[in-house]
Amino acid sequence: MPLLTDRVALVTGGSRGIGRAVALALADAGAAVAVNYRERTDDARAMVDAVRGAGGRAMAIGADVSRSVEVSAMVASVARELGPVDVLVNNAGLAIIRGVEDLTEEEFDRTIAVNLKSAFLCTQAVLPGMRTRKWGRIVNISSGAARGAGGVGVHYNASKAGMEGLTRGYAARLVKDGITVNAVAPSLIETDMVRAGLASAASRIPLGRFGTVEECAQVVLMVIGNAYMTGQTVPLSGGLAFN
Repeated sequence: MPLLTDRVALVTGGSRGIGRAVALALADAGAAVAVNYRERTDDARAMVDAVRGAGGRAMAIGADVSRSVEVSAMVASVARELGPVDVLVNNAGLAIIRGVEDLTEEEFDRTIAVNLKSAFLCTQAVLPGMRTRKWGRIVNISSGAARGAGGVGVHYNASKAGMEGLTRGYAARLVKDGITVNAVAPSLIETDMVRAGLASAASRIPLGRFGTVEECAQVVLMVIGNAYMTGQTVPLSGGLAFN
């Protein structure tokens, strides 16, 4: 568990699922946490109340992270209330389940914007401060679909594969600034998407069960705490796939 006292973390899509678990884990590690959301205001505020109730610092911040103007305003707002962002977790994502024949251009573009472009916009927004302080941690939440077929669709595959390329590209260029950039790639985690029928049974997983959001959060914090790891993608699949 890294010690993140006096650090500020921003988690996109942090109101539920993996993002919520990551935000709670970051708060437990001592960070002040900004929870980004787009629509789920009540969930984000409940998350913030939980952190504050435990004695931590937190804020909820609404923004569509696929839009540069909203990202800039969000990062500025976090800096005013909590301080400049030291830890960025690019977790916001969209999973529109579509077959090859049914996928539309608008759905493809929207998926790339939310899952991939958002990681670029948020990273660009926090980089100047991280470079000035010579310290930063960026973690991108990818998916096993980046390297496998997955159950969502080719648009989702492309967005997550792009995110891993983005991870390596930034890592190579920021390593001398004291900034690490890594990805975590979960597969079949027990979230709303899986419960809604994306995966029919846990029997296909060698471990025999779905993963938990808390296990995802544990890996994110492990990556944040390791100053020697950068440019890596850590898979989390219960033995379903190996690098």
